[in-house]
Amino acid sequence: MNDLGAPPPIDSQALHFLPLGGTGEIGMNLNLYACRGKWLMVDLGISFANDSLPGVDILVPDISFIRERRDDLLAILLTHGHEDHLGAVAYLWPQLQCPVYAMPFAAAILKEKLREAGLLKKVPLVEIPRSAKFELGPFAVQYVSVTHSIPEANSLILRTPDGTVLHSGDWKLDPEPLVGEVSDESAFRKIGDEGVLALVCDSTNAMSEGESGSEATVRKKLIELISAREQGVAVTQFASNIARLQSVAEAARINDRELVLVGRSLWRYVRAAQASGYLDPDMRLLSDKEGAQLHPEQCVYLCTGCQGEPRAAMAKIAAQNHPRIHLSSGDCVIFTSKIIPGNEAPIGRLHGQLSARGIEVIDEEVYDDIHVSGHPRRDELKRMYGWVKPKIAVPVHGEARHIRAHAELARSLGTPDCRVIVDGEILRLAPGPAEVIGSVFSGRLAVDGSRLIAPDHTSFGARRRLMQNGAVFVSLVVDKEGWLIAPPAIRGHGIVDAEEEEVVVQGLVEAVRKALDSDKLENDDDKLREAGRLAVRRTLTALYEKRPVIEVQLVRV
Repeated sequence: MNDLGAPPPIDSQALHFLPLGGTGEIGMNLNLYACRGKWLMVDLGISFANDSLPGVDILVPDISFIRERRDDLLAILLTHGHEDHLGAVAYLWPQLQCPVYAMPFAAAILKEKLREAGLLKKVPLVEIPRSAKFELGPFAVQYVSVTHSIPEANSLILRTPDGTVLHSGDWKLDPEPLVGEVSDESAFRKIGDEGVLALVCDSTNAMSEGESGSEATVRKKLIELISAREQGVAVTQFASNIARLQSVAEAARINDRELVLVGRSLWRYVRAAQASGYLDPDMRLLSDKEGAQLHPEQCVYLCTGCQGEPRAAMAKIAAQNHPRIHLSSGDCVIFTSKIIPGNEAPIGRLHGQLSARGIEVIDEEVYDDIHVSGHPRRDELKRMYGWVKPKIAVPVHGEARHIRAHAELARSLGTPDCRVIVDGEILRLAPGPAEVIGSVFSGRLAVDGSRLIAPDHTSFGARRRLMQNGAVFVSLVVDKEGWLIAPPAIRGHGIVDAEEEEVVVQGLVEAVRKALDSDKLENDDDKLREAGRLAVRRTLTALYEKRPVIEVQLVRV
């Protein structure tokens, strides 16, 4: 996060790049380009919260900088339909009020989100065809098809009076992607021959040698693994990976099993793929309710929750609290996905729960061809740089270590200027040499129900204290003189075991009664409440060394 006060003056005659999300982190992508005083936004995504923000699943970028300049914001261009590239539109568009451009698959995903947010008829959503070209102010925009782990992923060519920028988006090179287009090598070679000022490029796998691999390889492995199992089989993957879903469906078909979709987001992406022509509308898919009527060996359960998300289907199945789908000893769960950095602990817990029940767990550590990434490894990056030949390399979409590895690779390939920046830094690309001219505020906001709040909001501290130490609620009824006229009513949550509760509460009642029966205590509501609170705190500290949240209600009669 950058918070350096007032932003530096931005030359309206220069070309600038400003990331507000996704540079120095994985997820929550938000990129801004400025030219001739006008701004263009590329992607507006989310990231997912961890245990430090109780009650929150989703984080969105803080857009205060561009919100203050929204009159000069021409549009939001979406590169593809992943949550970390479009998921924040439904939360933040009301602050921006600009057109949104997307290809049909991403548009179908976004429409569902906008419908849920009550924004479907308000957002000017422009659906564009493959390889679309159009102009927005000083920007001539061209979409270029690339392969990724979702249909209709795109790089963007942004031609401006100050030079051409290639914004890679998420991409890879796969000669057999199964669903969607292969990356358009001819378009990249052509723009390289024309001359590219800057390549703003995906860094996710910049530390990994070789190539990312093909979806066709994964399909063969899934068919092999499922064919070798006689009991129940569940597969968990990223819901957006339509090619992977087709592979699981093919493995189920070959083995005369029904494909059962378990998880809301899977159905959302399936509907979008069917509407966009990537899946047969008549494809046989069962709901979890329908699947529950069959024996597990008759099914392949395709589940959400490959990253250990606590509310997703796989976590519920592992904890044996899913209402319909149940696995038992001898069944198998296949994780056809990569562990996103930061999710190691919840995925480990999930694996442990399954293994403890005798369920076989298969992931990429067991078979490295059970998953392939949607992002380029070093050999693919080398090929892209060979085609495009940029003057400036700007690594994005990765943590600091990924971005630095990418920059070192670009330098080794002869790129004249490599710029390592982080969210909030303004990079002037032209005219003149590339230079960071300053920083603006960047950060993130937590989606807390219907509101957006900062991660350091006081409510999270209170929630963490409740989680760590529990809570005690005390009700006091006193007369006009401040004397108790009924025993204190005390209830604790998360303090003691049920079998101990009655004895502990009785002790707390006596401690509170003694504190309020003191002749020295003044007849003041605040002081009476504080006396009750301190009595509870001292007692629990002495018994358990716990400092719970204590709420005291006082009623006078």
